[in-house]
Amino acid sequence: MSPTHTRNGSKRYHDLKTYWRNRFGCTVYKLPVDAGFTCPNRDGFLGTGGCIYCDGRGSRLRQEGPLPSVSEQIRRGREFYRNRKGAKKFIAYFQTFTNTYAPCDSLKRLYDEALAQEDVIGLSVGTRPDCVSDEVLGLLKDYARDRHVWLEFGLQSIHDKTLLRINRGHTAAQFLDAVARAVDENLLICTHIILGLPGENHEDVMQTAATLASLPIQGIKIHLLLALEGTVLGEEYKKGQLTLWTREVYVQTVCDVLEILPPDMVIQRLTADGYQDIFLAPAWASNKMSVLNAIDRELERRNIRQGGLYSGDLNRPR
Repeated sequence: MSPTHTRNGSKRYHDLKTYWRNRFGCTVYKLPVDAGFTCPNRDGFLGTGGCIYCDGRGSRLRQEGPLPSVSEQIRRGREFYRNRKGAKKFIAYFQTFTNTYAPCDSLKRLYDEALAQEDVIGLSVGTRPDCVSDEVLGLLKDYARDRHVWLEFGLQSIHDKTLLRINRGHTAAQFLDAVARAVDENLLICTHIILGLPGENHEDVMQTAATLASLPIQGIKIHLLLALEGTVLGEEYKKGQLTLWTREVYVQTVCDVLEILPPDMVIQRLTADGYQDIFLAPAWASNKMSVLNAIDRELERRNIRQGGLYSGDLNRPR
């Protein structure tokens, strides 16, 4: 179930929407699910403060009161996209905090509930590389035999100095180990990285990207570092202790990253947007579409595409 090499979209990168259209013949929509998980970097197992950029509130749904059931959350999302977009197929996206951070039998009940919903064709499970036991990986690999399943690892950077600086609570070695154990012909792996992290320069980012390009990873999410109210990072920004990237630097770096990634790697995200009620900076990031358009223009200006400088093997293990 590796991503197809055929791309019929107009983008200069292998975007998720086109990937799903090529594979399933229609647009597939991810339905965010908050199943009530916490994070070992918040509940005291590893720490209590969380990553320095995370405000810790979780989903908007969690902020409104008791969480509806997984099936009810999916029902609401499905009806919204059916009515607004004419959607027919859906992925249940376990998104909030660490969605493998529970006993395996509890996870199975939640995942089974999601997959039992009408027109749900698979799962996307967001987690940390230090929270995926072999038992959990076995469960996900079983689902992936006949369902479309993505395992999303939050990495952010391949550099341990940065992971320590942002209070990530895991190492690069733990990420590499998790990827090695997760490799399966059917299970798809997506990795999240953040550009503009404190202390990192262009070379640091490119080293992270080059590492991911060499691994059996099928997707990537590229995020922009945001300063949010209620976070350690936000306080550093307000005190003048943090310099955030300009739009020009961010756009150019994203294009540089895309150029060295495998052309068949699915680009699931190219920027980030935070809650507007706690958003501090950078101001230019509040208009997500303008950032995406700027990336498209820069790729066209430079006449480059994803994978143009990729030097690896397209037949790398899946």
